[in-house]
Amino acid sequence: MSVTIKDVAKLAGVSISTVSRVINDSKPVSPEARRKVLHAIDELGYEPNQVARSLVTKKSNLIGVIVDDIGNYYVSQIVRGIEEIGRMYNYDIILGSSYGSEETEMKYLQLLRTKQVEGIILVSEIMNKNLVEYLEDLKIEFVYLNRYYNTLKLPTISLDNGKATGMMMDYLIELGHKNILYLTQEEDIELTIEKVKIDAYKNAMKSIGNTPIIHKINSHRIKGGYDAGAYVKELIDTHNISTVFCSQDELAIGLMNYFYDNDIKVPEDISVAGYGDISVAAIYRPTLTTIREPYYDIGAVAIRKILKKLIGESIDDENITLPIRLIKRESVKRI
Repeated sequence: MSVTIKDVAKLAGVSISTVSRVINDSKPVSPEARRKVLHAIDELGYEPNQVARSLVTKKSNLIGVIVDDIGNYYVSQIVRGIEEIGRMYNYDIILGSSYGSEETEMKYLQLLRTKQVEGIILVSEIMNKNLVEYLEDLKIEFVYLNRYYNTLKLPTISLDNGKATGMMMDYLIELGHKNILYLTQEEDIELTIEKVKIDAYKNAMKSIGNTPIIHKINSHRIKGGYDAGAYVKELIDTHNISTVFCSQDELAIGLMNYFYDNDIKVPEDISVAGYGDISVAAIYRPTLTTIREPYYDIGAVAIRKILKKLIGESIDDENITLPIRLIKRESVKRI
């Protein structure tokens, strides 16, 4: 039978309310009474009910995290940043993967509400409008991190994707590349971060007097890049393409796999660039030239932003923009 607060009060020779005050540190208690209560708690091995305690103190020291798939490299790095910073402030996380299901995202959100979490971080690859409305109605601190959809109207951590795309294009042009194909996804372009990246790509091509060549596919996965390979090869031959700049590293890795299977050498026959710097980008051969998105920092800043609000510190900006880096590797050659 589990030890109750009544048992602690009986052993300490104090009232239940005195035990509650010591546990929750809610009202002053004499040093002698505090000593007796702590001794009784230690002797009985009493563990306070955290849910009940949170109802009293309004603090659970829990942050809810809903992700798309913890198996994805970028997601695991974001979660690592959340967890490590949370631990520094004595906060734990409750984690759930939705696997791209709007229904599962909502299910986890409702579960986190019952767990009395103090904040929620959503890492998603879809735009779940019902969930956003539910979050806003909860009046709870949250940060919405989305790798694809533009969420700047919500509390988020973002990157200057236009600047990053321009940085990559400047590098490719500096190496002598002029006919550059941009491989991207086609779904909801007007609502996604891709619109900013495509505009930056077009501006760079315009700056050298060349026509943008954009191929859109309904995928951002490795398989999608591989399956696009045959048509991309046609575009390479038709437009004398020297570089394929992919909107995500996954597309670049898939495309390079297609090239390998069809005796097309990278970068000797065609250069390939990516975006994201997922773990395999530095392992695959040739190693991938890409833009590094600071996934760990995104998670760390996201939870720090929530914690600052919880303890009453001022927030300089609702939407924080983190710096990006161009990573130069083997997949792009100088012409």
